[in-house]
Amino acid sequence: MLLFEYDSLPWLDSMTIFHTLARLGVNALSIVSPNKPFISIGYFQDAELEVDFDFCRNAGLPVLRREIGGGAVYLDYNQIFYHVILRRDHPLATLDIDKLYRVMSEPVIETYREFGIETKFKEVNDIITVEGRKISGEGAANIGNAVVFVGSLILDFDYKTMAHALKVPDEKFRDKIFKTMEENVTTMRRELGGQLPPRDELRKVLIEKFEKLLGPFERASIDTKLKTRMDEVGKILISKDFLFKRTPRKPEGVRIRHGVEVLYTAHKAKGGLIRTYQEVQERRLADIAITGDFTLYPKENLDVLDRYLVGSEKVKREIESRVEEFYEKTNSQTPGVDVDDWVEAVKVLEE
Repeated sequence: MLLFEYDSLPWLDSMTIFHTLARLGVNALSIVSPNKPFISIGYFQDAELEVDFDFCRNAGLPVLRREIGGGAVYLDYNQIFYHVILRRDHPLATLDIDKLYRVMSEPVIETYREFGIETKFKEVNDIITVEGRKISGEGAANIGNAVVFVGSLILDFDYKTMAHALKVPDEKFRDKIFKTMEENVTTMRRELGGQLPPRDELRKVLIEKFEKLLGPFERASIDTKLKTRMDEVGKILISKDFLFKRTPRKPEGVRIRHGVEVLYTAHKAKGGLIRTYQEVQERRLADIAITGDFTLYPKENLDVLDRYLVGSEKVKREIESRVEEFYEKTNSQTPGVDVDDWVEAVKVLEE
């Protein structure tokens, strides 16, 4: 098993290294941070719908599409990335994806513990603190003749830039994303009271923990041949054809961590357009704001409707019940908008 360890690499190289090793079918662990910030979008996303390219251009943030799923994310030197590349004939590569996540997360959980942060694996692909805040997001995919598992130690995080890099319907929604990220995504700096261990010590412990799982490592470096292949792969990841490839699904929000999402929805009722901005935690409406061009009388009761819905499980029977109670208790009128329209606007989940 080869080991490629770098404190930092040029931003594009920090991503192409694992894409290229996978294409070459090399069993390897790569530990690296990018030397400058950039935005990485998930393989199945629509870049034009997910990313604010005007902001990224003005902020000098490059954008690429990775060959791993998940959402758009801001990456920088304050994150130490680990990439495990397993040729398909490797025993661990034969695990089903759920078990692979659990097994591969253990070295990371042990690393955080070594530095005084207790964490645990949270389905589907997060590592969270015991208080429930995300401190590592992970991903896996098949690339070439290999299975790739990736994630990061989050030393610190620029919530503000991440929130601004995303394309959102309005600034109110952006503020909600920022607030929800701050509440649900944490960092080593925050958990350790502002102090961070030396970066080389963090990498050393992370490698030791992975070595217990993967076996002895043979140190390697990027030679001319590998760099040439990495450059070829890099041209693909940032090419317009690949970056802007279309997907059939329109995004409805931003996943903060497993079980926590910020969503925006729209429903056209006979009486007007209803929009909602929702913070959903474990299938419940932790917060909701309703806007639109419908009519509600008395108009002051819109905030009341929001309050009736907060705390509700996002299922039809409970949304219906709470909206019906709202109408009954407040004598509100919404011409052309009925209970079924509110259920449609919330986009209820299956029970």
